[in-house]
Amino acid sequence: MQLHSFWLAAAAAPERAALIDTDETRISRAELLARCNQLVHGLRALGLKKGDTVAVVLPNGRTILEVALACAQAGLYLTPINVHLTVPEMQFILRDCLARAVVCDAAHADLCHGALTETDLPADARFVVGGAHPHFRPYGELTAGQPTEAPEHRLGGFVMTYTSGTTGRPRGVRRPTFDVPADALAESFTGFLRLFGITEDLTHLVTSPLYHTAVINFCLYSLHFGHTVVLMEKWSAEGFLDLVRRHRVNTTHMVPTHFGRLLALSPDVRAASDTTSLTHVIHSAAPCPVDVKRRMLDWLGPVVWEYYAASEGGGTTASPADWQSHPGTVGRPWAISEIQIRDDAGEVVPTGTPGTVWIRMGEYKFEYHGDDDKTRKAWSDKFFTVGDAGYLDADGFLYLCDRKADMIISGGVNIYPAEIEAALLQHPAVADCAVFGLPDDDMGERVMAVIEAAPGHTPGPAVAESILAYARTCLASFKCPRTLDFAEVLPRDPNGKLYKRRLREQYLGR
Repeated sequence: MQLHSFWLAAAAAPERAALIDTDETRISRAELLARCNQLVHGLRALGLKKGDTVAVVLPNGRTILEVALACAQAGLYLTPINVHLTVPEMQFILRDCLARAVVCDAAHADLCHGALTETDLPADARFVVGGAHPHFRPYGELTAGQPTEAPEHRLGGFVMTYTSGTTGRPRGVRRPTFDVPADALAESFTGFLRLFGITEDLTHLVTSPLYHTAVINFCLYSLHFGHTVVLMEKWSAEGFLDLVRRHRVNTTHMVPTHFGRLLALSPDVRAASDTTSLTHVIHSAAPCPVDVKRRMLDWLGPVVWEYYAASEGGGTTASPADWQSHPGTVGRPWAISEIQIRDDAGEVVPTGTPGTVWIRMGEYKFEYHGDDDKTRKAWSDKFFTVGDAGYLDADGFLYLCDRKADMIISGGVNIYPAEIEAALLQHPAVADCAVFGLPDDDMGERVMAVIEAAPGHTPGPAVAESILAYARTCLASFKCPRTLDFAEVLPRDPNGKLYKRRLREQYLGR
C-alpha cells in the first residue's frame, strides 16, 4: 500500500509548494522538510523524548506548522495554546501539559513569560520568533547548526488540545503514543479526508486560528496528503474570496459564522466572485441554521459538507446530497464509528427519541490528561460521550438537539459557563450568577450573565461595568459576557441546583 505523509510527499516532489504563508511567501516542501528535521534534532538536543510535550503560543504562520511536523515525527505531543488567553488561563495549560519546551511569537512573549513564572520549564527551553525578548532564546537557536537530514527513530506524535468541562478547567485530550512509524500514522490521518471524498494534489485554505483542534488537524492532514496549504492571517469575507480566486483553492474548513458573513456580502459581490475551484467547503463546530446552509448550497453548489466530532473524536459525515435529503442532519456514522443514543440510565433509546450521544470508534481510546474521574465518566462499554444531546432517524442520520447542556458556541469557539461563573463570583458585588448563551445573528451565540447582587451593592450600570471590567482582567475577551443583567434572586431548587434553562427561556422570551 502506498503511504501518504508530508515527508514522503516532500521527497517525491521537493520543489512543490507546501505552504503559502500569511504574507504570501511561498515555502517549498523541501524548505519545510529541512526545518522540520532540524527542529527534531534541536528538540532532542534539549533532552526531549517520546511522549514529551511542546507547547506553542503562535498566530497562523509557518512556525506553528514547522513545530507540529517536527513533533509528528519525533513521538512528541504538540499543545497549541489560544493566543487570547489570560496569564492564569495560559499558566494552567502550560503546567498541566508538562511542557518541556515552549515556542511563542514576540507579540505574545510578555504574556507567555508571565504564564511561565511559576513553572519548572528551564530558561534554555523557551524560544521566541519574530523578535527578541530578554526571557526567551531566539527561535533560530533551536535549529542553528542542526542537520537537515531526517532524524533516526521517526515515531508518530499527536496534537493534544485542551477542552473544558463542567468544572470550567480545561483538560488535555491525550491519545496514547505507540511505536508507530511517523509515515504510517500520517497515512491513517489522511483516511479522515477520504471520508469526504478528498483526493491528492489539491489546495487547502486555512481560515481560522491553528490553535483550534479541527483547524490544525485539517491543515496537517492536508499536508500529509500532499496538498498545498494557504494560510489566512485574519478572517474576512472579502479576503476569503480573494484567496480562493488567486490560489484556486479546492478545500477549506469553516464554521457557520463564516457562512453568515459571506452571505452578508452584497449579491453583486458574491455573483462576481470566482468560487468554481471549490470542491469541499467543510463545516462543523457549531449548529448551522437550515436556511444558512441552504443558501450556501444554492450559491456554491453541492460542495458544502458537514461533520460531527469533538476534540475527543467523532463522528458523522453529511454529504451535500445527504443534507439536502435530510435537512438539519449532521450526518451518518463514519465506517469506523458507531452511534448510540442513550437515556440517563445508560439504556439505548428508540429511533427518534432524544438522548445523550455516545460514540464508538473501534478500539480507539483517549484520556483527559490529569483527570481520571472525567475520563472514567466519558467512557462506557467502549463508547464515549462529550455530553451532546441528539437523536437518530429511521435512516440512521444524527440530529443534534443541543451541542452540550450548558456550553456556549460563539463564532465556532466552545465557551464554558462554569469557568466564567467561577471568575465572576470573585467580584465583591456578586453573590450569585448564571451564565448562558443567547442567539446572535453574527456569532451564533453571545455570552449572557445574570447577577444576584451581594448585600451592600445596588444593581445598576456602575456595578455592571465594574463586574465586566473585572471579567476582562481574568478571562479571555471571547469569554467575557456581552450582556449583563441583574435578578433579585436566581432560581434554584431546594438542593441548590440552578434552573439555568428556565432562566435562559425567560430571556429568549424577551
